[in-house]
Amino acid sequence: MNDGNRDSGFARRIPTSKSRIPALVVSTVFGIGYIPFAPGTFGSAFGLLIWSLLPPSPLVHGAAIVVLFIAGSWSSSVAEGHFGRADPGQVVIDEVMGMLITLFLNPVGWAGAGLAFVLFRVADILKPYPANRFERLQGGVGVMADDGMAAIYANLALRGTLALGNWVIG
Repeated sequence: MNDGNRDSGFARRIPTSKSRIPALVVSTVFGIGYIPFAPGTFGSAFGLLIWSLLPPSPLVHGAAIVVLFIAGSWSSSVAEGHFGRADPGQVVIDEVMGMLITLFLNPVGWAGAGLAFVLFRVADILKPYPANRFERLQGGVGVMADDGMAAIYANLALRGTLALGNWVIG
């Protein structure tokens, strides 16, 4: 019997302000998303910091990307409810993940990481097809997926630039 307070037999839990705090800490990356100007740029810079702290292991970097996608999907869904809109600007965990995807399997130092940062920011802002379509996915998955696709474009652009540089120099 459905009395309006149950969904598929389970009580539906509506997050309270207190229960949203962990998700908001994760989605805003410890409050970076509350910076009043260019929060996505600051989130991307934090992604560079994470990249620099991780050991140079494809397995570790791949696992970090998966963990960020899962944590970001959950926390971004909660944040959307908290802020009352889709893909709120305060959510920057997607930029952190995007930087890790952009740099994934690209052997670069800090100069290359700087280029990766610029390429990702451009791709994230322009959201070329199909990244712009992924924004339509519901909840936190959409928040994370569009930046993930933009990061794949940035990763490929970085690879192309590195290959061109090796071709010109070599």
